[in-house]
Amino acid sequence: EVQLVESGGGYVQAGGSLRLSCTTSGLTFDDHVIGWFRQAPGKEREGISCISNSDGKTYYEYSVRGRFTISSDNAKNTVYLQMSSLKPEDTAVYYCAADRSCSTRYFASWGQGTQVTVSS
Repeated sequence: EVQLVESGGGYVQAGGSLRLSCTTSGLTFDDHVIGWFRQAPGKEREGISCISNSDGKTYYEYSVRGRFTISSDNAKNTVYLQMSSLKPEDTAVYYCAADRSCSTRYFASWGQGTQVTVSS
């Protein structure tokens, strides 16, 4: 069974930083991609970043590019999202998800999410 667990969320002031972690199990880590998604109250879930563990390719949505960095530690089957220069509009529940391609429309496996709250 594929399992993903997010951690690292919290409450920070605007301009602060957080590092989210996504630990995975039950999958062949190098054959999968890990995406980060977020959902703010009253809004649809959106993809913000993705990393391919086989070739190292990364993707960032425009709103987070230059502020967020995705990385992976294959030895730990873990993907990180370093979040800097946080803004109130970054407030959301953040999820990690696994599938075979970053272009997949509907990722197959999801974590439970971690709350990120950014105050003005």
